[in-house]
Amino acid sequence: MSLAPRSPGLIQRYRELLQTRHYARRTVKTYEQWLRRFLRFHRMRHPREMGSAEVNAFLSHLAVSEQVSASTQNQALAALLFLYRDLLERDLEIDGVVRARTRQRLPVVLSEAEVRAVRDRLEGEAALVVGLLYGSGLRLMETLRLRVKDLDVQRRELTVRDGKGGKDRLTLLPQSLVPALQEHLLRVRSLHHGDLAAGWGSVVMPYALARKYPNASREWGWQWVFPQQHRWHDRESSAQGRHHLDPSVVQKAVKRAVMEAGVNKAASCHTFRHSFATHLLERGQDIRTIQELLGHKDVSTTMIYTHVLNRGPLGVRSPADLV
Repeated sequence: MSLAPRSPGLIQRYRELLQTRHYARRTVKTYEQWLRRFLRFHRMRHPREMGSAEVNAFLSHLAVSEQVSASTQNQALAALLFLYRDLLERDLEIDGVVRARTRQRLPVVLSEAEVRAVRDRLEGEAALVVGLLYGSGLRLMETLRLRVKDLDVQRRELTVRDGKGGKDRLTLLPQSLVPALQEHLLRVRSLHHGDLAAGWGSVVMPYALARKYPNASREWGWQWVFPQQHRWHDRESSAQGRHHLDPSVVQKAVKRAVMEAGVNKAASCHTFRHSFATHLLERGQDIRTIQELLGHKDVSTTMIYTHVLNRGPLGVRSPADLV
């Protein structure tokens, strides 16, 4: 007698529903971690046995005992709302939650001299990636997920595919980076041809495009601009391929360069995106254009950069400079 297949568990169904709704991979992973923490907090009780009271208790615990930020608490809430409203199809009443304190933090911004000092201490792929973070206003993962076809050297622009919020956008491709990028792409193309000759050369395709265009994963245009040095290898299927550069490679290089440059700020990869926006504002670029380049949904998000301008948001000069 054959046994009936086991139905998928709660976490698997939760993950699959997130993927079906086209949530980003990182969001799926983060939401799954919050679900696991929620279950462990309530001693692995099934969510159907719990409700608003247990969710409120968990969120209050995060704020009081773990002292998480407001954004972290809201992220946990979003993960649990998806669990109950979308997977279990139950409404939650979020009342009596102790809210984490919201802090208004200004972004860390480097001066143009500091940007030059840090970039001068970077080399290879890390230097190119940081050049795009600062010259195009990209996020780190947006840069690492660029494919060859996303670069338009003739028009001096690049396309960000499936950025934050699942949006595409166009932004600048700095002229100063073009020679180094073209030289880099020649090396990447040679690497790709070597992979093809060895019987590999495929990359992961977004969504169902691998089924719709079976040969596209081996085409040059779909290759990563910044591929990893070594191919991944699946022991079960024996398949091989290349993923994009790991973000930690660039993060470590930037941290080292900031220290060597003697920059006394908590600068990270994202600081170059902040500096991109601030320096454009300082040069008189209108804020709506900067909003589009950054991919912000609301201009109020972009307005925070007016608070870190050297001259102040209205170009006000200190009275101490007038005497």
